[in-house]
Amino acid sequence: MSKKIFMDKYPIYSIEIQNNNTNYTTIDEIINHLKILIENHKIATFISIFDHYSHTVSINGEINSSIKDAKNLIFCFGAAIPNTEIMAVRPRSFGISKLEDSFKIEFLEAPKEQLTVLMQEWANTLNNKG
Repeated sequence: MSKKIFMDKYPIYSIEIQNNNTNYTTIDEIINHLKILIENHKIATFISIFDHYSHTVSINGEINSSIKDAKNLIFCFGAAIPNTEIMAVRPRSFGISKLEDSFKIEFLEAPKEQLTVLMQEWANTLNNKG
């Protein structure tokens, strides 16, 4: 898992999982796995799946040729609304991309460090072979 600042302002975490290091073969299988983790968490709530790849194709948008599929799994940990600003950083999303021989799982850092750590743990469960 690596952390970087994307576009000079967004703290994101990224993990690339080689096909031979995971039991999953499709993004939908990965989404189902992560969705179970979300649904079993005491405060997390599943919201939706956004098929970013199909959307981009439908508007004749540009897609990097290395990307074979791309979806967002949208969910929220929101247990409180302490101020209006918190709404700007919710909900959470896992960006999941299928490449030729790997998957990339990426997400924006959460306001609470323990939730960022939890999302890292969840993403790491996909590295489940070997």
